[in-house]
Amino acid sequence: MIRRNWIARLFAAAVVAVGVSAAPAKAGLFPVSVSIQPEAGNFRWTYNVVLPTNMKLQSGDYFTIYDFGGYVPGSASLTSPFPDASVLANWSVTSSLLGKSPGRVNPNDDPNVPNVTWTYNGPDLTNPTGGSLGNFSAASTFQDSQGSFFTGINHRDTGEMDQNVTETISPTGQINPPTPGVPEPATLALAGLGLPLIGARWLRRKK
Repeated sequence: MIRRNWIARLFAAAVVAVGVSAAPAKAGLFPVSVSIQPEAGNFRWTYNVVLPTNMKLQSGDYFTIYDFGGYVPGSASLTSPFPDASVLANWSVTSSLLGKSPGRVNPNDDPNVPNVTWTYNGPDLTNPTGGSLGNFSAASTFQDSQGSFFTGINHRDTGEMDQNVTETISPTGQINPPTPGVPEPATLALAGLGLPLIGARWLRRKK
């Protein structure tokens, strides 16, 4: 089994947090680790996402992982959700080539590679212990990693909006062009029948 881990540099200079108020900025949603495991010919990338103390989720809050190369549509999942499995129905997943990004952050975003966004659609969810929201994962056809970005938007328990961007990793690789198809026997037979007709027509024109 292949397993790789990447641990976030918590509260390092790579984290930029922007609040809508004049209060000191604090980091909001962020991934603390990433693991990669093979799965049915693909690779499952799992991000453990934390909601810090004094933060909460409101309906519409979300986070995005950028340039998720080789994304397998419909493969996203959530395990070990906080506070329990009843919140699974409150999360939805979308994919787009640009964004979804909070208005005050500007991560690098390749317009040719899909991003994956998880959006919370339930009642206010407060995590007073600053623990994990769960393991958010999606499958990719690629195993190799590249430096990428994670952005999130959530709310503080006092109501102010919090927007942030931090470094993470995402899958990368090269998509090989499809191999040119080999003509089927029936196609070759039809071509063989057509060649004499073309030749006869050319001779009539020449005469």
